[in-house]
Amino acid sequence: MIEQLRRIVQEVNSAQDLQNALDIIVRRVREALNTHVCSVFLLDNDLNSHVLMASEGLKRESVGHVSLEVGEGLVGLVAKHAEPINLEDASLHPSFHYLQETGEEEFHAFLGVPIIHHRVVLGVLVVQNKECRRFDESEEAFLITLSAQLAGVIASAEATDAAAGVSPSGHKISDTVFAGVSGAPGVAIGRVVVKFPKADLRQVPMRPARDVEAEIELFRQSLEKVRNDMRSLHEKLAGHVAEEERKIFDVYLHMLDDDALGNEVVARIRNGLWAQGALAAVGREHVRSFELMQDEYLSERSADIKDLCSRVLFYLQEGEQEETEYYDDTILLGEELTPSMLAEVPKDKLKGIISIKGSGNSHVAILARTMGIPTVMGAVDLPISQLDGKDVILDGYKGELIGNPSEAVLERYQSTIKEQDAFIAGLQELISLPCETTDNHRVHLWVNTGLITDVAQSLEHGAEGVGLFRTEVPFLLSERFPSEQEQTNIYREQLEAFSPAMVTMRTLDVGGDKALSYFPIEEENPFLGWRGIRVTLDHPEIFMAQIRAMMRASIDLENLQIMLPMISNVNEVNSAMQLIKRAHRELLQEGMNVRFPPVGVMIELPAAVYQTRALVRLVDFVSVGSNDLTQYLLAVDRNNPRVANLYSAFHPAVLQALFHVVQEAQDEGKQVCICGEMAGDPGAAVLLMAMGFDILSMNAANLLKVKSVIRSVSLEAAQDLLDQVLQMDDAQMIRSAVDLTLYNAGVDRLLRSSRTN
Repeated sequence: MIEQLRRIVQEVNSAQDLQNALDIIVRRVREALNTHVCSVFLLDNDLNSHVLMASEGLKRESVGHVSLEVGEGLVGLVAKHAEPINLEDASLHPSFHYLQETGEEEFHAFLGVPIIHHRVVLGVLVVQNKECRRFDESEEAFLITLSAQLAGVIASAEATDAAAGVSPSGHKISDTVFAGVSGAPGVAIGRVVVKFPKADLRQVPMRPARDVEAEIELFRQSLEKVRNDMRSLHEKLAGHVAEEERKIFDVYLHMLDDDALGNEVVARIRNGLWAQGALAAVGREHVRSFELMQDEYLSERSADIKDLCSRVLFYLQEGEQEETEYYDDTILLGEELTPSMLAEVPKDKLKGIISIKGSGNSHVAILARTMGIPTVMGAVDLPISQLDGKDVILDGYKGELIGNPSEAVLERYQSTIKEQDAFIAGLQELISLPCETTDNHRVHLWVNTGLITDVAQSLEHGAEGVGLFRTEVPFLLSERFPSEQEQTNIYREQLEAFSPAMVTMRTLDVGGDKALSYFPIEEENPFLGWRGIRVTLDHPEIFMAQIRAMMRASIDLENLQIMLPMISNVNEVNSAMQLIKRAHRELLQEGMNVRFPPVGVMIELPAAVYQTRALVRLVDFVSVGSNDLTQYLLAVDRNNPRVANLYSAFHPAVLQALFHVVQEAQDEGKQVCICGEMAGDPGAAVLLMAMGFDILSMNAANLLKVKSVIRSVSLEAAQDLLDQVLQMDDAQMIRSAVDLTLYNAGVDRLLRSSRTN
């Protein structure tokens, strides 16, 4: 049974399109279970019906033409309850609906299982038999297992059709919604530019050829380069391996012949596809064909095809003369976008960002919020290769991408953009005003930065200091560890730009999802591994160089604060303090007039929450990193879109932990700050202020929004709200209570602002 499952899934994965995949499913399932009928009904939202999309055993002419309204018949019942129905005689069930066109009157036994993808029922897989009998447990288990494995394939195929404006039943549709999660608020209308990694056949977008003959020539040159590589490898291995093993390179050369892969790719180019897309399409087809072969030796040759095509693709990309064209209204799309990819797009042209991987709390999403670029993350079902050059609407508030937009929807979103721009422009009048409540309680708003380019925006928005300078950013942008002098120059720029305001510099925080190419950290579970202070304490030479650079940079400015990340116990603080004191002594001995700076710890681990009092006694201040704290409290990987809906800073456990930290720090008379994304959420800011946080540190783009809401409420009202939500046990209820407070304060336009889930 396991082997049958594997073969069916493998064959369906190789299907050319949705209809081909469904035809394979019904044919193979009917054979595997030896049933008289196997059918697939898919939900067509445009028709609000479950349409018979494929069948083996029912009348062929009914396929694509017969449908059941949502909730109608046994199919509707399976979909409604999202659970199987197994009947000895379907006609006796009160929900049975006879479909005359299908010729199903002779079939009695019925087993239907839902096809579910990310909690959404896509359709129903049905098997039927002529005799009256219940399908046994093994048959039901087989169908359920198969349905679960095929749901993703079906969803992906549906998404590909939807990108082309076609519903599952073949109807032309518009306003196709692809769901993700909100990465950065805002709305953008523009044209997609796909960014994809080098030599990856899976992600090459389908683009038209600009010059067919030039594309063919480039392809042939790339082929010849790979042929030369194969010949060189053949000669290089002479005398090192057996001649039989060397002959594999002769096989590779035959695969590259013009009458093999070459001709197929050239034909695709002549049909208007650019060389990279043509190669990727042909390569993927051949890989699938080999994978399906029963012979194990031949099946394993699929890896050889993939390797060869990747080599050709590498040379194609190396020989590509034209740089990526960015439209004036570019929506950047990639499977896993990086900060360097964003930096390649001219700032005035980048209107929106979509990432297949990651969630609203990924570092790319955080960077996007800093830049004020509407962003959708975790759009896992988006057919990335089909969207290059397509006009789309990006809704960063809802976390959605809308393809094939109709005129009516375009007009609605254009109005939203105008309203959005007017709202942001209206906030400018707050820049010079103090951030204080209606009953005169003062709140300090600081910013999180990572680059010197952040400074101008931060100061323009009235930032009072820097609550988090991410010192790892210069490390991430370098090809080696920056020297002490290089770091000194970088830190000096930041300190001078904000002087006399305080700048809180976090020591190097790498590991987890922040990797240095020149200092790789390979771990099974990086988020519970070697990261933050754990790395720098194990490498005191890195830590000392950074601390010395910070102190040297602060000479005569005296506005430096040092913050230690990923602290889990007092021993780490004591060890770090010894190194900081040693660095200070060294600089004094070298004749430098260096003041010992305030030192603080980040509270971002549950262990630190419950040791807050012990930790604050060792340092001058504490700062909560709400992003990681939420992640670790809820056991939710904040980069994983599949669990993004579970990540919520409004979870009662998170709020209770934050309140505990504030109370412990205040009891010891120490300053307490919060520098996670939660601080930049206008609604969350009201709760944080009520808890007693001295400083809220956020991305500059959110600063005026937070100031607007704080100036619109009283401290008394905020504390009443806090008392209310601390009694609640559900994050959605808490979010609703906060939204109601914003509405009553007259700042309901902020309800569509940055959301911390």
